[in-house]
Amino acid sequence: MSALSHARIATRLPAQDLDRARRFYSEKLGLDPVDERPGGLLYRCGGSHFALFRSAGASSGTFTQMAFEVDDIDAAVTELEGHGVVFETVDLPGLRTVDGVADIEGNYPSKGARGERAAWFRDSEGNMLGVGQPVR
Repeated sequence: MSALSHARIATRLPAQDLDRARRFYSEKLGLDPVDERPGGLLYRCGGSHFALFRSAGASSGTFTQMAFEVDDIDAAVTELEGHGVVFETVDLPGLRTVDGVADIEGNYPSKGARGERAAWFRDSEGNMLGVGQPVR
């Protein structure tokens, strides 16, 4: 057994401007940090957490860096759009968004789903974030 098999996963997202990122996560996503330290903000969602850290580098934003799994993606997208979040348009072979949401065939068997619906947006720092809902 690996030393990491029981480790907790903690996502870290870079932010060139931590104050701007704090405002985005609060005003657009309705999330406020539960803890902070110089150069970092810690957020909790459900039973997990993620942190934003001050970074001189920027994310490429070309892939999903973190995703939120929700029970109702349509309601989540509508709510977030109401707060000014802009969802990405994707039109690739086998992956296309319609009204901001893509239907993805297949899923991990252990999740007990036959697919997933997903949508993507960028935060104020260019990090690509996703919202997904398993399709049962």
